[in-house]
Amino acid sequence: MASKYYTGTGDKGETGLLGGQRVAKSDGLIEAIGSVDELNGWIGLSLFYIRDETVRKVLRAVQNELFIIGAVLASPSKNDKATLDDNAIIRLEEHIKRLGEKMPDLKQFVIPSGCEGAVHLHVARAVARRAERRIVEASAKRDLDRRLVAYINRLSSFLFVAALYLNFIDGIDEEHPTY
Repeated sequence: MASKYYTGTGDKGETGLLGGQRVAKSDGLIEAIGSVDELNGWIGLSLFYIRDETVRKVLRAVQNELFIIGAVLASPSKNDKATLDDNAIIRLEEHIKRLGEKMPDLKQFVIPSGCEGAVHLHVARAVARRAERRIVEASAKRDLDRRLVAYINRLSSFLFVAALYLNFIDGIDEEHPTY
């Protein structure tokens, strides 16, 4: 009897895209989808530690947008229900600006550290950078919407600024590397 929690169709190293096409689990597109999924998981974990409602609200919207990105990546043909528009990127830019205006200017690199929410966002930022690289790699073989890369790029910047902001409102000074 089949379970509603697994299909068993991936047991031979392939997985299905939206529309039924089968691809190897090692395909660059699946790497991109997996990195976006992992990023969403790190953001979910970060939310457990973040109490600031401004940052929480943005991250909840981001989680939904990451599902849209996953659906766009998994759809070999255009899926009108799953689209990411320019406004998603613009919203991230506005959030970056708003948080940045509340803090002193950054003049040095920072060591990823600080309060629990910030350190988790620093990990999410690093995963976002990997997801971006994987999407770029997958787009070399497929015609993918360039906004996906722009969104993830901007998201990594937001995650960085949000981590700095959380440390700032908690009164935690950033640590800087010494050379």
